Amino acid sequence: MTDHLFKSKTFSSVYQKYMLPASSEIMSQIFSYMEEKKSKPYDTAVDVGCGTGRYTLPLAPHFKSVIGVDISESQLEEAKQFCPLENVTFQVAAAENLPLEDASVDLVNAGLAAHWFNVEKFVHEAIRVLKPNGCLAVHACGPTFKIQDGRNDPALNSIIKQYMDKVSEYNYKNNNLLHHQYEEVFNAIPLKDKRWVTDIPVVFEMSVGEIIGLFQSIYMYQEFLKHDKNEAIRFLKQLEQR
Repeated sequence: MTDHLFKSKTFSSVYQKYMLPASSEIMSQIFSYMEEKKSKPYDTAVDVGCGTGRYTLPLAPHFKSVIGVDISESQLEEAKQFCPLENVTFQVAAAENLPLEDASVDLVNAGLAAHWFNVEKFVHEAIRVLKPNGCLAVHACGPTFKIQDGRNDPALNSIIKQYMDKVSEYNYKNNNLLHHQYEEVFNAIPLKDKRWVTDIPVVFEMSVGEIIGLFQSIYMYQEFLKHDKNEAIRFLKQLEQR
């Protein structure tokens, strides 16, 4: 396991600063589905594996209360620091043992997190806490990135490939779930009423500095840094120069 990384205050700070923000496209998918199943208002959402609150805060306007749950205290400290909302709270807890009552939640959300969980135990726990007609939303972004500058420059795309090829040497085995677009997670949900939506296009405009920051916020680079600090720094500097 490499989830010890998320307990590092230094990494949590980098993650909060540079990891991609919540996707409005994914949020729209979630709420479209919820509106089909349940009338408003929505009372409670729980954001499991919430990290620094990337999805916790955007959920807040839609619910009376939102609870961000994560096993990492350092991630939650970052989340609290940047959360001014009164209807949002955070708790330290495992995804497989949520501190919530049965049938008490309208939405269980897990964004870019489920590959760190015991999937079967998490799904069972999510179903336990959901109200009738509640929604479980599990989503992530793919592990490859394509930069376009209007010309789809091959040189820019090759930089991304060079980065991914290198840091993938430090890949956590459960990242296979990401490579298969969470198909295994979908199959583990023992409900008939479910949808698997793939290849949702999400576009972010980023500066070179933001791209390099994103590279640093991916756990595989942090493992590289831990394994060979000087080489990891040299490698990232070389990418920045390219």
